[in-house]
Amino acid sequence: MKITEPTLGTPCWAELGTTDVEAAGQFYGTLLGWKPEADPNPEAGGYTMMLLEQDPVAAASPLYQEGQPVAWTASIAVADVDATARAAAEAGGSVIAEPMDVFDLGRFAVLADPAGAVISIWQGRKFHGAARLNESGALCWIELRTRDTAGAIEFYRTVFGWTVAAGDGYTQWGLGGEDFGGMMAMGEDFPEGIPPHWALYFGVDDVDAAVEKATSLGGAVHVPGTDIPETGRFAVLTDPQGGAFAVFDPQD
Repeated sequence: MKITEPTLGTPCWAELGTTDVEAAGQFYGTLLGWKPEADPNPEAGGYTMMLLEQDPVAAASPLYQEGQPVAWTASIAVADVDATARAAAEAGGSVIAEPMDVFDLGRFAVLADPAGAVISIWQGRKFHGAARLNESGALCWIELRTRDTAGAIEFYRTVFGWTVAAGDGYTQWGLGGEDFGGMMAMGEDFPEGIPPHWALYFGVDDVDAAVEKATSLGGAVHVPGTDIPETGRFAVLTDPQGGAFAVFDPQD
């Protein structure tokens, strides 16, 4: 789906922090059909847009802080980054990166919810975020994995105004009648050392073909192709640098 204006309070961007931006561009370019385009501005520090045809859908950047893990981070579109960061802190979260401008493109901050799951917020100016969502090669779902589902519901309702639809073992996040993400409790199947986190799902035409291609490119499979009844098929992978992500093919 082509995006001209983001819906405030919903995901608008996907960004990979990685040890090897060039290798990430090659991996995801082959897997998801992206064309990497590095920002030539030296102040951009190697920030690389990922284009689907000519439309920006994601980005990769070097790791900016010592100890920062290789990971995908989702950004939520907001009207006022500073006000949202304050609201997050007042709701028991923390501000990992204080609000700052990105040239004339927009303003962002990086937050953590009370359990420690990291998410970014983006106030677009010249750049509003992904030009495509919810299609093959684009971000299509975000999923919180946490050991404190009740605390997460309170936090995200307060900060972003999300609606909550609780199902059998799975909760869906929405806004304005449209669901864009979910939440699952981290049980015994998650090793103790794995912290709460957001998982990003990207659309593909064939999950099993994507899994095969990812492994041939040096990626790894954490959850093989799995059907979700009346929903679609997904798999959880990591890229060669260790960045975890999921692929999803919705049921027609």
